[in-house]
Amino acid sequence: MPALEEIDHKAQRTALTASTIAFTICFAAWTIFAIIGIRIRDELGLSETEFGLLVGTPILTGSLIRVILGIWTDLYGGRIVLVGTMLAAAAATFLLTYAHTYPQMLLAALEVGIAGGSFAAGVAYVSRWYPPDKQGTALGIFGAGNVGSAVTKFLAPLVLVAWGWHAVAEIWAAGLVVTAILFWFTTKDDPIHAERRRAGQSPKSAWLELEPLKNVQVWRFSLYYFVVFGAFVALALWLPQYLINVYGLDIRTAGMIAAFFSVPASLFRAYGGHLSDVYGARRVLYWTFLVSIVATFILAYPPTDYAVKTLSGPATFHLEMGLVGFTIVLFVLGFFMALGKAAIYKHIPAYYPDHVGAVGGLVGMIGGLGGFLLPILFGVLLDFTGLWTSCFMALFLLVSVALIWMHMAIRQMERGATEKTLAALPPFPEMQGMPAPKAEPRRSDAVLTDWRPEDPAFWAEKGRRIARRNLWLSIPALLLSFAIWQVWSVVVAKLPLVGYTFTTDQLFWLAALPGISGATFRIFYSFMVPIFGGRLWTTLTTWSLIIPAVGIGFAVQNPNTPYIVFLLLALLCGFGGGNFASSMSNISFFFPKSEKGNALALNAGLGNLGVSVVQFVVPLVITAGIFGWLGGDPVMTKAVAGSTPLWLQNAGFFFVPFTAISAFASWFGMNDIASAKASFAEQAVIFQRRHNWIMCWLYTGTFGSFIGYSAGFPLLAKTLFPDVNALQFAFLGPLVGALSRSGTGWLADRFGGARVTLWVFVLMMAGACGVLWFIATKDQPGAFWGFFISFLVLFFATGVGNASTFQMIPAIMGKEMIRLMPDATPEARRLEAEKESAAITGFTSAIAAFGAFFIPMGYGLSITFTGGPQAALWAFLIFYVTCLVLTWAAYTRKGSLLYDVERNKRNTTGKAAAAE
Repeated sequence: MPALEEIDHKAQRTALTASTIAFTICFAAWTIFAIIGIRIRDELGLSETEFGLLVGTPILTGSLIRVILGIWTDLYGGRIVLVGTMLAAAAATFLLTYAHTYPQMLLAALEVGIAGGSFAAGVAYVSRWYPPDKQGTALGIFGAGNVGSAVTKFLAPLVLVAWGWHAVAEIWAAGLVVTAILFWFTTKDDPIHAERRRAGQSPKSAWLELEPLKNVQVWRFSLYYFVVFGAFVALALWLPQYLINVYGLDIRTAGMIAAFFSVPASLFRAYGGHLSDVYGARRVLYWTFLVSIVATFILAYPPTDYAVKTLSGPATFHLEMGLVGFTIVLFVLGFFMALGKAAIYKHIPAYYPDHVGAVGGLVGMIGGLGGFLLPILFGVLLDFTGLWTSCFMALFLLVSVALIWMHMAIRQMERGATEKTLAALPPFPEMQGMPAPKAEPRRSDAVLTDWRPEDPAFWAEKGRRIARRNLWLSIPALLLSFAIWQVWSVVVAKLPLVGYTFTTDQLFWLAALPGISGATFRIFYSFMVPIFGGRLWTTLTTWSLIIPAVGIGFAVQNPNTPYIVFLLLALLCGFGGGNFASSMSNISFFFPKSEKGNALALNAGLGNLGVSVVQFVVPLVITAGIFGWLGGDPVMTKAVAGSTPLWLQNAGFFFVPFTAISAFASWFGMNDIASAKASFAEQAVIFQRRHNWIMCWLYTGTFGSFIGYSAGFPLLAKTLFPDVNALQFAFLGPLVGALSRSGTGWLADRFGGARVTLWVFVLMMAGACGVLWFIATKDQPGAFWGFFISFLVLFFATGVGNASTFQMIPAIMGKEMIRLMPDATPEARRLEAEKESAAITGFTSAIAAFGAFFIPMGYGLSITFTGGPQAALWAFLIFYVTCLVLTWAAYTRKGSLLYDVERNKRNTTGKAAAAE
């Protein structure tokens, strides 16, 4: 490869972008029979085996042709081969409309399969633009073009229903032609081919390109790809009809859910390339196979009726995978398949730099053959057994064999090595004895190796700019996390309107469960940023929000959905709650002490707006069919003006596109700080710090109250004041709390967090007394408004207290490090204080988040046992008294830890103001 400095980086980026788009369009055409094949099957009256052969035939052609296209790419360059492949595929796809009999359809399907060969050409073309240490990520991004399968499943049903399957073929053919033209005029020849042409070198013999294929390691490597890629293609083709026949869905809905599998199984391939670059492909493949075994076992379990003999007679029960559970497990399977695909292709350009086309073509061919053979096998198994889940039984056995074979090969390799040479072993047993690739130190602008926020010159020159960028990317991700976490606070109030007959106690449980799961997740999330890095962890946790959002969207559309399913989805919404701990921990590393309080207040305060957003936006979006047929049908509900439609599913679906955008923005815009790395053991020292537990108690009083009142207020207000439409005002409480948090961080920075916190608890006690007073007089005119204003006071106080308590943590640990590390340098104390402060910030937020469970459940239990919520509110008031006393005793009284610090802060501020 030419020297890196000689490569045109703009042309490099253009080549990757254009190749990824081209492969996406080709993949969309390659899997076109997954949708139009269902209509063709009905027209021709095909059996399941014949249908499996039809949808698998293009995969056969696309697989077999990959070797020759890969060789041609090595010889003549990927640019011309890719364009020729797209034009040939376009002609074949257009001619498909002239086929009328089953043999004609099979012949046309063979020709359409040319589109699948584009992968081999694209891999060779893209790899030549990048050095070895970046090829895993680059090829992962290119491989994400598998998302073309989802493009077909999203768009083809719309075209098919509107104009018929012939129109689908014609439009897809036109798309290939347009893409080929744009690709030709926007890209250049790869550096190696361009250099060869400048030097006047003639291409090597095609037989020389085939030389590496004699290595048995290459063929074993290909079989791994048969498992992860072949199974992906097979499922992408098989799922639409599986969903139609098993769950009774229409073709459009089935296509959308099938795309839900294809999208993560494609887009996360880019992330798999990154993981392979950083952690090693072997480790990624182990996780891929292990998780795939679990997922396919769950999916393979057929619907079963059990009868158990008991003393009182037989007890029967039914076990079957529901649509929501099926979709979630399928998403997980697709995610890890994506990682595995990238892990396998990581090593091809490293070990076979001069034969990427040939070797990559063979590996792709074997993988593609899986996409051809497995649908046929699925059809045969279905005809033979009558079980739709038999396809997953086959995949379970296939993945098990692959894992056992890989593990045995690795163990055999390791047994023959000494301890010294173990570290030098290649990532895969297939690579043993092969020449080791030359690895260069991995550099990434995303990792900040020099980070000194306390250095005024560094901070002014570039630190502030980087810190603020990370902060403003963190805020929307956190806002969406709070929205998903608290979406049940609105949904539970609407469930009775759409046909659910849950009791008040059951509804309070649904509102409370996200709190307990979110708080539990926070315990683990608190320590993840120093282990994995803030950029990676923020991206992953943001993507995780899609699971409960989509699950809610499907579950609420069927009044027969069991209560247990709602409980599970409520627990999964805790993903959003867990994100707060890692987000705050991450942002705390970026800012100096003088700005930490305000930065954390902005991150948390504006992130807390997600609670207000969900309570303001959801009542609006559920009144309109904003997603058309994709969003499902509305339910007619009774209202004062008559029957009105309600799309309650939009409460989940609405946040999906925003979550995807935020996740991509986090990955491409945020940074990791090298000095912030720490293991769990290093962070676990906080459990020995008594101030960690004190701050857990105080932050539960502020944030626990904020999130608990946010979750419980809509249902509490509806229960106490049924004649008032309290839902339209519910968003104002969290809005006040979020804005007061983001707007008052400067108070703690200026006057001291402990002093502000002390007065916060005084105000919260007053607010709680006001709520109790107006509940006692709730039959009086205007009682609701007094009740509502008292809650606004509580929300305002919690917001101020949330900011002030978090400002206290770095101040406490900075003072404590002087006592704990008397012989250390100031810089060492600063780094340790920052690490422990970040861990304590996350952990205290985890403990405090249990307020989202205890407050709604406190209301529910109080109403159940006493007939009203007053007992719970009295308990909260007593708790605030303990927080007030603890704040005074530990931090604000004379001689306490922060007394001198905050008094000096006030005096310094006063002198500066006087000087001005």
